[in-house]
Amino acid sequence: MAKALYIHIPFCTNKCYYCDFNSYVVNGQPVIDYLKALDQEMKMTVEENPPEELKTIFVGGGTPTVLSPTELEFFFSSIHRYFPNWASDIEFTMEANPGTVDEDKLQVMKNGGVNRLSMGVQAFQDPILQYIGRIHTEKEVYESIEKARKQGFDNLSIDLILGLPNQTIAMMEESLNKAFQLQLPHFSVYSLKVEESTLFYEWYQKDALPLPKEEDELKMFLLTMEKMKEKGYQQYEISNFAKPGFESRHNITYWKNEDYYGLGAGAHGYLQNRRYYNKKGIAPYINAIKENHLPIHEQRTISIQEKKEDMLMLGLRMMKGVAFSDYKNQFGEEMEQQFGQQIKKLIEQGLLEKDKKGIRLSSKGIIYGNEVFAEFISV
Repeated sequence: MAKALYIHIPFCTNKCYYCDFNSYVVNGQPVIDYLKALDQEMKMTVEENPPEELKTIFVGGGTPTVLSPTELEFFFSSIHRYFPNWASDIEFTMEANPGTVDEDKLQVMKNGGVNRLSMGVQAFQDPILQYIGRIHTEKEVYESIEKARKQGFDNLSIDLILGLPNQTIAMMEESLNKAFQLQLPHFSVYSLKVEESTLFYEWYQKDALPLPKEEDELKMFLLTMEKMKEKGYQQYEISNFAKPGFESRHNITYWKNEDYYGLGAGAHGYLQNRRYYNKKGIAPYINAIKENHLPIHEQRTISIQEKKEDMLMLGLRMMKGVAFSDYKNQFGEEMEQQFGQQIKKLIEQGLLEKDKKGIRLSSKGIIYGNEVFAEFISV
């Protein structure tokens, strides 16, 4: 049974121009009705799938820190009521945006058990932040980190994005240098993806989105890896860098293809060989709960073949790769019985490395990860 819990808070102060997450501007939304529905979803979920001792909790969004202190208190009381059994070293992460945290909220979060904050910073240049629809400033990043530290949060992470419109390699280097000055134990650095149903996609279709050249985006990624290594951060997954012991244990649950609860509007979960995702809209989600059934939009059982493919596609995102022994323990066969041809081909292409223990991405494979993962998908 699952030892990890993901909860989705789909409210934001505004919608960023690149964002295709399930999120809605908070003004006018029935926030307390949503939290009450979430409370009931927790109740119904644990009745159907009683929880083990939780090792990780992750509250994402949206921007969970748009909730008021009173709303946060209600939310945390629900978690404690239905998921009371926590590991002594639980990792409890909450996403936050600079400018949406104050002393009162941070204190409520601390009292609720949160011990890790992940802040969406994205860049350190105000003109870039404004262009991509962020409402915080560089100054507010420093202020929010300082407030968090004053409330006793030391396990802090920030997200950065490379390949943003109008972003240069020099700007990316400046963002990295300013990020390092914060002395944080963890960074996530993602490449921009222009997703359908975003304002950026509309601009892109009109040829009005000034993206960097592909070769410049690649240079930004190589620069990021190089500077992270220089500063003592281990790249433990393609986009994630940490000081030893500060890796995101919750995200590792996903990459190791382990079970986790997914609660809230649009949340995805994986329980007992079954992947599911919830209704996205706030009203459909709340209405499903009012009708006294789980708000699942779609679910399906995962075949053994798909589990094998998932183990390699997700596991190879991590720098340590996938161990032959882990594969054999789970499936009772050697990895190369099933995937020998693909592994041989990728090694010949210089995208994979292999030793006695297992397989992992090569330095070239880190750059062309999607091509590697595609090899393990059944046609």
